[in-house]
Amino acid sequence: MMGRFGFVAVLLSTLAAAPNADAQTAGAPTGVWLTQAGDAKVKVAKCGAALCGTVVWLKDPIDRATGKPAIDDKNPDPARAARPVIGLQIFGDMRPAAPGKWSGHIYNADDGKTYESSLSATGPDSLKVEGCVGALCGGEAWSRVGK
Repeated sequence: MMGRFGFVAVLLSTLAAAPNADAQTAGAPTGVWLTQAGDAKVKVAKCGAALCGTVVWLKDPIDRATGKPAIDDKNPDPARAARPVIGLQIFGDMRPAAPGKWSGHIYNADDGKTYESSLSATGPDSLKVEGCVGALCGGEAWSRVGK
């Protein structure tokens, strides 16, 4: 499902907690974001002192193989593998790490794995999702949808 999401499967960051989390979440990049590939939209919202991200739209919401809505079929937990991708929370623990930066974990439905990751506000309408696993690093720019 990496193609459906368009975000990098290899994500990492330091998981440092910020001393003044309330001040940093005040400028949190809440709203709806389009992935770099343009194939998914993720709604970012505050979840207490953290940020949550939920898939709210897919360019291809129907699985071509089954003719049914796309599901989380790569999840190793059989109880979760039937969850629809639309409505799937892909992160819920992004905590302030520095001004304009949040660190935590992101779920990749393309392989059913969760990775350490970070989000960085690079402008009012741009968000960078980045990280590394081992020596393999990458990043992707998401753009805000509307205001």
